[in-house]
Amino acid sequence: MAEKPNSAAATGDFEFKALQEAINYRRALMDEFRPYLRGEVLEVGAGIGQVTEVLSRAPAVKRVLALEPESTFCAIHRTQHPNHEIVEGTVADVPRQDWDAILSINVLEHIQADREELARYAQLLKQRAGHFCLFVPARPEIFAPIDQDFGHFRRYTKPELREKLLGAGFQIMRLNYFNLPGYFAWWLNFRFLKKRTFEVAKVRLFDRLIFPVTHFFESRLLRPPFGQSLIAVGRSQGRD
Repeated sequence: MAEKPNSAAATGDFEFKALQEAINYRRALMDEFRPYLRGEVLEVGAGIGQVTEVLSRAPAVKRVLALEPESTFCAIHRTQHPNHEIVEGTVADVPRQDWDAILSINVLEHIQADREELARYAQLLKQRAGHFCLFVPARPEIFAPIDQDFGHFRRYTKPELREKLLGAGFQIMRLNYFNLPGYFAWWLNFRFLKKRTFEVAKVRLFDRLIFPVTHFFESRLLRPPFGQSLIAVGRSQGRD
């Protein structure tokens, strides 16, 4: 049976009010993954639907199944987005075994047995040789008290994530760091100053003024040598 992710429900609203302000950030993530998101897509750890709503509007996506293990988040998700198809549970509760793509944003770090979890995703994508779109926090040296509050077991390094994806049976299509300025902001606010919450005004400022400029250079000119997060896309190699 699939492991239930380490819960962040104890943090109240999981900072959803502040993260709602990250409009450009979410849009950029969808743009990064857009070439691989098509057909029937399973979103793992959908939360209250902030990403699901953007994903469901992607032109090539025909159907989205939102998977969320926390009943509190599921209830909010259903209330705010009654048109979304939602399953409360883990990958063990997914009714079908053939998907074109799986999207996982800031979820894998909550799962202690992440190798086994990745292997399950590969199995769900096996029949259609689908794509796995993954976004995780990066760089262990900036692991902070707020990471523990959110239920994170780890922040990943690039070599570590590469090895785990290959071990699960994925062909790696891309793997790169994301959001260089976010690395320094996370270190300052949460590692050095040890803050335990996001500030809505700062999230809005970063999202509107800083992130669009830096992401333009990161996505069009040069990927950063390190960053706050890692983006990976793997393709299941299970089909004969």
